[in-house]
Amino acid sequence: MIHRGNAVLHKPAILFAALFCMILLVVEGVSAEPPLKAHGYKMAGDSQYTRIVMHFDRAPEVNWFLLRDPYRLVLDLPAAEFAFDPQELEPRGLVNGVQYGPLGTGRARILFMMAGPFSVETVETVKNEASEGYRVIVELRAASTDDFDMALRASMGISARQASADGGPARDKRFTVALDPGHGGADGGARGINGTVEKTITLIFAMELAKKLEETKLYDVVLTRDKDRFLRLDERVRIAREKGADLFVSIHADAIGIGSMRGATVYTVSDKASDAAAAATAARENLSDAIAGKVIEEEKDEVEDILVDLIRRETHAFSIRFARTLVGELSDTLHMVRNPHRYAGFRVLRAPDIPSVLLELGYLSNPSDEAQLRDPEWRSRTMDAIVTAIGYFAKARVGAGG
Repeated sequence: MIHRGNAVLHKPAILFAALFCMILLVVEGVSAEPPLKAHGYKMAGDSQYTRIVMHFDRAPEVNWFLLRDPYRLVLDLPAAEFAFDPQELEPRGLVNGVQYGPLGTGRARILFMMAGPFSVETVETVKNEASEGYRVIVELRAASTDDFDMALRASMGISARQASADGGPARDKRFTVALDPGHGGADGGARGINGTVEKTITLIFAMELAKKLEETKLYDVVLTRDKDRFLRLDERVRIAREKGADLFVSIHADAIGIGSMRGATVYTVSDKASDAAAAATAARENLSDAIAGKVIEEEKDEVEDILVDLIRRETHAFSIRFARTLVGELSDTLHMVRNPHRYAGFRVLRAPDIPSVLLELGYLSNPSDEAQLRDPEWRSRTMDAIVTAIGYFAKARVGAGG
């Protein structure tokens, strides 16, 4: 016998235990796969569409699910060793942050913190064509809160009827108007000859217009900003999409070197400008991000462009329809420029699925236009015309099934 303190062990028992442990170690060593090697993380896009690519040494089994409050996407994987470049994990587009690491024995998890509600377009594993290994591709798109909640309920096996029975929203969605007061924060925009600042007057106008729309009890109204703060152009669009907007109106008041130039203009988006003045206006408005030092590099995805092309064309037709309706109503109320419906490459009007216009209320460089913008009665009459135009457009959209 062998004595260990108060324990008494027999040699045969020791030999059997040692042999069992050796067999167990050998079996585990043969059956357990080594951890995945995760590397080559890349993320590109903006606050409307974001694409993530992660490389692995072999095909991973990926399971994903959604979380909210805050909005998150969770990817569960087999055990993995991560070698992601921290610089590639910096917030971009829809993604505010990325966390990853082991999840108990034999599992790993990647957690994406999102800027707002989103939809998962793709989570797929693809074999590399020109090199060893596989890549996991994740494609995300900005969505409304209702769409996210619907996807979350679907992932949990809860029907819309059950959600209503549990106290979820059951009413029909009202026509939603997104009002975007131009500029803000470090980007003051144009300045009038009598000191009117564009970011201030557009916010005043948008908030007063929102109140008029709400008083009709026909619309839900979204303000991209309700105080003096900077927003990137793509963030303004993301907010509108997040709230399920049916119409987007960006409100501005321009300034130009020609003091006699005056009048309102309604713009829609186009790759080719209607005229040199429209092109110059779009160039000035598109500088907002650069002025605040927050330019986000645009990245184009040819496949994504093809997928949204039909939606974009239909949306563009609705944008033109509303622009013409708005011009018709405003023409009876205020002075308009010659050919008041114009078009150019405004970045803030590029939502592929929301009819969008940019309304220049007048020129702050013209004393008459600046005086009108500062006049509450003039603003009220102008808003009444806008509310009427929105009413015609909303009725036509609802009558056509949205």
